[in-house]
Amino acid sequence: MSNKTILRALAGEVLPTPPIWMMRQAGRYLPEYRATRAQAGDFLALCYNSDLAAEVTLQPIRRYGFDAAILFADILLLPQAMGADLWFETGEGPRLSTITTMAGVKGLKPKEDIHDTLAPIYETVRILARELPRETTLIGFAGAPWTVATYMIAGRGSKDQGAAHALKAADRATFQALIDAITAATIEYLSMQVLAGAEVVKLFDSWAGSLKGQDFIDFALTPAKQIIHALKARHPDLPVIAFPREAGQGYVGFAKATGADCVALDNSVSPEWAAEHVQISGCVQGNLAPEHMVTGGAALVRETRRVVDAFKGGAHIFNLGHGITPDADPHNVSRMIEAVRG
Repeated sequence: MSNKTILRALAGEVLPTPPIWMMRQAGRYLPEYRATRAQAGDFLALCYNSDLAAEVTLQPIRRYGFDAAILFADILLLPQAMGADLWFETGEGPRLSTITTMAGVKGLKPKEDIHDTLAPIYETVRILARELPRETTLIGFAGAPWTVATYMIAGRGSKDQGAAHALKAADRATFQALIDAITAATIEYLSMQVLAGAEVVKLFDSWAGSLKGQDFIDFALTPAKQIIHALKARHPDLPVIAFPREAGQGYVGFAKATGADCVALDNSVSPEWAAEHVQISGCVQGNLAPEHMVTGGAALVRETRRVVDAFKGGAHIFNLGHGITPDADPHNVSRMIEAVRG
């Protein structure tokens, strides 16, 4: 374990050079990914083909030598395993059958029955645990309950999560029941990833920023705490990264309140602010703006060094503030890594 720098950072060690990985590092910006996806036929077929999903997970490790690989999957595989219909519209993204009533929530599969659908995902993890370089950490992941619920309620992604907020306001009991069902299933899903070989898990709450006040506590912080505490009860040495994206002041104290070992930061907060207010409580991950992977140039190097310098006083994993975009230039990723590692 001692040569796995991400595990050392997650344990609180301050390293002279931060370990690096990127959200969505296996993705459409890489020509080798596009070729493998074409071979699979479509996105869902790629997710459920264990050999090909492992291949695209390994591609950025071979190309760049990142310190971690994150399982290639999708946060909406879990609601599909729970009984929702899932499909992808070309050029538009995912679509789901909607859950908006208590009867709909009660009609979802019990948490114990999700594993048949998700078995190929666990096999992908097992393949990666065998094939990754010894120094590379394997990260499993799931979507956080609020973010997953927004898709299940609306049947698609939205900019304001309006349908989920409306259900929360009109029928809080149904909304809470859905959150509870997703929370329970997420614990089982992530625990199985750990048993298959994941060394770290990350909880992605991409839409946490649209929850305000008590709602943030009830539906972002509390489910994360429940998931993390349950996972650590089963797997005491498991590090967990939490990503309540665009939480703003909600980042402060989030790790302590939930039991997370690291808080991932989006780029709506400055690294200097985050170092002062968030990193004082433990490891942070982030937070270079993803657009630098598109535009490159001197600004990429300057801003990369700024992030590294801001967080050099504490435990830090270098990453983007959100996922790398399909229009990114692969050469800019190399420049970023060179700027971090000096």
